[in-house]
Amino acid sequence: MGTFNKLRSRIAEALGDRELPRLTPDLTMDIAFYVGDQVIALNFAEGGAAISGESDDPQVTVRATADAWEQLLMTPPPATFHSFTALQLANPLFEIAGSPLALAKARPALERVIELVVTSPEMKAEHAQRDLRQIRGQYAVVDIDDVPHEIYYEEAGEGVPVLFLHTAGADSRQFLPQLADTELAKNYRLIAVDLPFHGRSMPPLTWDGAPYKLTASLYLKWCTAILEQVVREKAIVAGGSMGAAMSLVLAAERPEHVLGIVAIEPPFRSKGRRNPYQHNVNVHGSLHNSAYVRGIMSPLSPAGERRRSSWIYSQGAPGVYPGDLSFYSDEFDGAVTAPRIDPSRAPVALLSGDYDYSATPADGARLAELIPGCLHLVMDGLGHFPMCEHPNFFRSYLVKGLEFVRQAAR
Repeated sequence: MGTFNKLRSRIAEALGDRELPRLTPDLTMDIAFYVGDQVIALNFAEGGAAISGESDDPQVTVRATADAWEQLLMTPPPATFHSFTALQLANPLFEIAGSPLALAKARPALERVIELVVTSPEMKAEHAQRDLRQIRGQYAVVDIDDVPHEIYYEEAGEGVPVLFLHTAGADSRQFLPQLADTELAKNYRLIAVDLPFHGRSMPPLTWDGAPYKLTASLYLKWCTAILEQVVREKAIVAGGSMGAAMSLVLAAERPEHVLGIVAIEPPFRSKGRRNPYQHNVNVHGSLHNSAYVRGIMSPLSPAGERRRSSWIYSQGAPGVYPGDLSFYSDEFDGAVTAPRIDPSRAPVALLSGDYDYSATPADGARLAELIPGCLHLVMDGLGHFPMCEHPNFFRSYLVKGLEFVRQAAR
């Protein structure tokens, strides 16, 4: 079967997906996929989707050569050929056309359709023993600049403290698999927080309702206060993405509070994550943002875990995800932060997934060059949210990172 017919067959099969109707309520749009000069016209209308005849005026087009599409159809596909948002943001072989508004409205549909077109076996990994009942959830009133903040956090286990910091726009549920890990809990005091405005941590009562914006200065204050008033002892800080960037800032600026850091998907600079429709009255933010992050997960991760990981992003408060990117995408610069880290005071482990185009293995390597003696591990087959998109496969990398820091901090 040729590339065009293979793609058409997989798109047709995708239209029977049970999840697609949930992601496309009231979507009315024509989308055209071009394989060279051949076109597959996809029509969404009245809660359904069908392949139709050639569209005269598609609102969105996805165009590439047969050779480029053939890479997407590989099992598994190479990185940047695995999702619609990867094609749009990180793959120069694909031309995506359409107004920004049309692309934003179509993103949940396109992300799911391409996810179904891509065929990848689930990466197998030994299942860790987990027990959610060992997790204790509670609140702490944390003083930050003389303003009380009601911080929700969860804790499990005993031993060396590990503070988990969630990604931009998310919350501590990303680290439930680690907090539930019964073996990890034997050696580590595992703590995961919802930052203010995230998850179960409400905004402070002094907030006047103005647009939320997370700056490096504010984020550093939050984390310093959490370490001092919640953790109450030096800890290994294990942060993902935005949390990885802040873990590097903490190692540079607050080494007296950390035993070391494990930076999960650390960026060097991540300037491409902003999107004007992450918070816009014309687009369903919950659908858009959960689809936007779905595109930086690995196709080799279990479908159920990926769906849960994106579910967290469907529940963020309006404006919080783009507000977090003020720090992650606008301010953080690894070229400035990494050279300021003294690894003798704060040992560093960097964990980079090869399907992540937001914080790539090349980013991790550039950071590693600036931090003498650090550990950098490339996690083959993992994406931007390894702790929750494939916790079993991620586990061995996390253990290596924690043990490296633990030994170096002695």
